[in-house]
Amino acid sequence: MNDQLDKFDLCVIGAGPGGFAGAMRAIDAGRQVCLIEGDEIGGTGVKWGALASKTMWELAKDYAVASKTDRGYRCTGLSVDYAAVRDTVIEAVKEKQYQLLSQIETFARGHWPGPGSITYLRGWARFGDPARITVDLAAGGEQEVRADRFLLCTGSKPRHFDHITVDQQRIFDSDGILQLKHFPKRLMIIGAGVTGCEYATIFSNFGQTRVFLVDHQERVIPYEDEDVSDFVSANLERHGVKIFHSTRLRDILAKPEHLEVVLDFDDGHATVVEVDAVLISIGRIPNIEPLNLTAAGVTPDKAGYLDTDPDGRVTGHIYAAGDVTHRPALVNMAIMESRHAVKHMFDLPTQPLTFPNMSTVMFFYPAVAAVGLNEKACRRKKMPYRVATYANALLPRAIAMRATSGFVKIIVSDNDSQKILGMRAAGPQVSSTIMSIALLIDQDKNAMEVLGAMFPHPTMSEVIQECLRLLAGKSIYKPEAFPELLKIRRWRPETGFIL
Repeated sequence: MNDQLDKFDLCVIGAGPGGFAGAMRAIDAGRQVCLIEGDEIGGTGVKWGALASKTMWELAKDYAVASKTDRGYRCTGLSVDYAAVRDTVIEAVKEKQYQLLSQIETFARGHWPGPGSITYLRGWARFGDPARITVDLAAGGEQEVRADRFLLCTGSKPRHFDHITVDQQRIFDSDGILQLKHFPKRLMIIGAGVTGCEYATIFSNFGQTRVFLVDHQERVIPYEDEDVSDFVSANLERHGVKIFHSTRLRDILAKPEHLEVVLDFDDGHATVVEVDAVLISIGRIPNIEPLNLTAAGVTPDKAGYLDTDPDGRVTGHIYAAGDVTHRPALVNMAIMESRHAVKHMFDLPTQPLTFPNMSTVMFFYPAVAAVGLNEKACRRKKMPYRVATYANALLPRAIAMRATSGFVKIIVSDNDSQKILGMRAAGPQVSSTIMSIALLIDQDKNAMEVLGAMFPHPTMSEVIQECLRLLAGKSIYKPEAFPELLKIRRWRPETGFIL
C-alpha cells in the first residue's frame, strides 16, 4: 500500500461480529475504514462460537425430535454421522463468512464510489505508536497502517487450566470441538456454565455419546434462580447426562485407548472416570496479547481486560468493544458496543447503551431465555416483588406441539403499579417471546397495561398474557386447580416470602 492509501479515518482490529458491525457503521458515516483480521472473517462468533454451536444445536434438536416415539409415528433406521454433522456446520459457517466477504468487496476502496469505503487486510496487528500499527500479513510480509482512530475488537479465546494440555485431539476447548472425527462414546465436559450445558445438550440429544458434566458449583447455571437451574439439570439428566456437582478437575491422564479423569469432590473423596474425550469449558479470556498495547499507551487491568467509559473509549482516540471489555462475551453486546463507539467517535447522534434489560437465550433442550432481574437480584437489591410462574403444560400451543415441558416466570414490583422487572422462560420459541418482555421493560410498562393487548391464538406468546393475568388474580386457569403448574408468591425485605 502506498503512502496515499495507508492513512484511514478508522482502523478496526478484529473482524468478528463486533468489528464488522463497527466498520459498517463507519461506512454509513462516509469514513475510510481499514478492517484487519488475523484468523478467519467472522471471528469466534461465526467460526467457533454462536453460529457454529447453534447450528449443531439445531441439528441435535431435530435428531432428538425425530427419535421420539410418542407422536404417532416412528422413524426407522435413523442414524447420524459426526463427520456429516461437522460438514453441515462448516457449510453454515462458510455461508455467513462469504456474506461478510461479499459485503466487504462491495464497499472495497477503489471499487465503491461512495464517500465511505473499506480496506480489508488479513493479518495480525501490533501497535508501533498510538497512531500507527504494523500488520504481519497472513500472505507474508508486513504492512504499516496509520489511522485517526482505532477500534479494538479482537475478541476472546477459551480459558485453559495451567496443568492440562488442550491438544484438540482428545482434549478440546470450544474452538476445537469441530476437530472431532466421530462421536465419542464417552465425553466429559468440564464447566457447567452456558457453553458447557449447551454442548452437554447437543451431544446428549444426538444419543451417540455418554455425557458427563462437571462443575465446582452446587448447581448448573448458578447465577440464575434455583427453579431455572433445577429445570436445566433435570432435563440434562433426563437425556442421560451425568452431572457431578461440587467437583473439581485434578488431572487428566492420557492412556493409549482412553483418558482417565481424576475428580476431587468438596466432601474430600476423589473418583476416576474413564472417557474418550474431554471438553474444557471454563470461560474465556481477552485476546489482546499480540497488540503491543504498551506502545499505544494502553494498559489492560490485572485480569487482562480493557477498561472503557460508557461510550467505549479506552483512551483518547482508541476505543474497544466486545469480549476485550468487562461486559459479558455476547455477540449482540459486541455489535451494540462497537456501533455505539463508532457513532461516538465521529460525533453522530447517540443514546446511552442500556444493558440491564438485555435479553439472552441459553440453547438447552428445551431452550431457556432471560431478561431483566431474577429473584436473586431482586432480593440482593432488597426490592419487594411478586412473581408468577405459568407452566407450558396448560398452553394450547405447547400441547399441540407435544412440547409441554417448560414455563414462563414473570417478576413485577410488589405495589399497585406492578412494574415488570424481569422474565425467565423455558420451552419452545422462547428466543422470540423473550423480546416482547424486553421491550416492555424498556418502555417501563406494568402488568395491567400489557393486559389490554390481544395475543394471537394459539401461540406460545399467550403464556405471557396468562402469566400476567395470574399476577393480577384474573387468570383463566387457577392455581387452586393446578397447584403444580401455576404458582404465585410475594417477597419483601422485612418479612421474606409472603404466601
